[in-house]
Amino acid sequence: MNPRKLPTVVPAADLPSEITIYEVGARDGLQNESTVVPVEVKVEFLDRLADAGLTTLEATSFVHPKWVPQLADAEDLLRRLARRPGLDYPVLVPNDRGLDRALAAGVGHIAIFASATETFAKRNLNRTLDEQFAMFAPVVTRARAEGLRVRGYVSMCFGDPWEGAVAPDQVAAVGRRLVDMGCGQLSLGDTIGTGTPGHVDAVLDACVDGGVPVNQLAVHFHDTFGQALSNTLAALRKGVTTVDASAGGLGGCPYAESATGNLATEDLVWMLDGLGVAHGADLDALVATSTWMAERLGRPSPSRVVRALGG
Repeated sequence: MNPRKLPTVVPAADLPSEITIYEVGARDGLQNESTVVPVEVKVEFLDRLADAGLTTLEATSFVHPKWVPQLADAEDLLRRLARRPGLDYPVLVPNDRGLDRALAAGVGHIAIFASATETFAKRNLNRTLDEQFAMFAPVVTRARAEGLRVRGYVSMCFGDPWEGAVAPDQVAAVGRRLVDMGCGQLSLGDTIGTGTPGHVDAVLDACVDGGVPVNQLAVHFHDTFGQALSNTLAALRKGVTTVDASAGGLGGCPYAESATGNLATEDLVWMLDGLGVAHGADLDALVATSTWMAERLGRPSPSRVVRALGG
């Protein structure tokens, strides 16, 4: 990389010294594509991301193919993927049948996908807010008994397109129930991208006050209104050390039409490099990977850093 295209490093005392990037590009990034990406491309994408130094790579989803046809090849993908020692390849699991498939595939880490709001729970899960916990409880219990780690996604934490504002205490209550159920980590999602830094502070404070330690919290920001990086910085200042991101800014949410792309991994890495926060990823390799994937998708990457450095 041209040394003139490196951020000046100015460390901040109020930030973690190191964070984990939870890469979601291969799952959350590709599930929203209008066409199905060939499994060979997905496998190479994951391999390239691993080569770039990322250690947590959400690989796919065991959601029914009727609902997410772009990830119908989950079993085939995991058979073909050379899962590397020391790397983590979580998969999304919606129910008992999905857990059966994950266990058969030899997965060691799963995620469930809950909602902070009544309307989204009904639209996404066909359950009420309370009923979703009854659906997840046996999945989490059995997964833990099988020795799997379990992550809980909470969507609509910063606003819902049908209900509007979502109270931080409501997010905290949902998150606490998932932790009590056995989820080792909560990823708080700004599914429609309406959050701002003060709002992030309020939601994180509510979760911690509600009994979920900050070291069990992760953040998952969408960049609909250009707030993903500023919101991430606010979360880091609160002590969060796991940040979800998607290579090249791929993704959205198939169940929320106003949701645009995820925080781009490259944009996150540029900011972290400038702040002196360690993350383990190689920016050159990430840019090359996202440029490669953009060519296969037939459109430029939405990541500002990929556009600046990949040309």
